[in-house]
Amino acid sequence: MMEETATVIRCPGDGWVTVEVKVKNACNHCDNNDTCGTSAVSKAFSPKVQRFSLPSDTQYEPGELLKLGLPESVILKAAAIVYLMPLAGLFIGATLGHFLAGLAELVSSDLLTIALGLSGAASAWWLGRRWAKTLEINSQPVILSRLGRAIDGISPAN
Repeated sequence: MMEETATVIRCPGDGWVTVEVKVKNACNHCDNNDTCGTSAVSKAFSPKVQRFSLPSDTQYEPGELLKLGLPESVILKAAAIVYLMPLAGLFIGATLGHFLAGLAELVSSDLLTIALGLSGAASAWWLGRRWAKTLEINSQPVILSRLGRAIDGISPAN
């Protein structure tokens, strides 16, 4: 189970608690993050904080820290959807294009192969996006434990 520390933003007592999680990425831990292009892109486009609501039977105070958990299987499924589906679509589309060009006895089969490969990748990406949204809805983090309140001046991310 992947664990993360979250701060309670509000808990109105209606069975839900709104929490805030500071997003961390690998670029914050590398010694080369000042000269790395990936780090610059990550800093420019990644959200720094995520807020969301979780079901909860317990009442929490704003500012309290909670330990949240998310099964690793959710992360692995999301990675497969994002990376493997478009790649599989590219290969399937390109293979289909090459096969159809051979059946039609086209002299230049590369153009059809490239076109169907790209359309296969785009189609698989679109399907993957829809599937990822469903996965996101069905896989909510769970509250594992109550950690108390943060000490002033110390970040809960440490």
